[in-house]
Amino acid sequence: MAGEFTAQMSTRRGRWHLYVVLMNTTARWPEHTFDRGGPVPTLTDRVNALSVLGFEPVPDAEWQWTEDSETPFDPSSPVLLIAAIRVRSRAGVGA
Repeated sequence: MAGEFTAQMSTRRGRWHLYVVLMNTTARWPEHTFDRGGPVPTLTDRVNALSVLGFEPVPDAEWQWTEDSETPFDPSSPVLLIAAIRVRSRAGVGA
């Protein structure tokens, strides 16, 4: 597996989940579930989780945060936070 991918992190069922989006494949996306729902996992926590999955942030990449709503088109809906960063396979992993 070579190239760059997008890793995303969001909450689901009260816990933070980090996953690497693999397009054009039927393979299961690599994912990591953090043991807590809050606070947001630290940068170190996220990098360590990516490492376990065999990925690392692309040099100079930064986490980008966006918000969505739990119920589309409902302004009173709870907010969902989604973070994303560009990643690559770690050297020597999956190459």
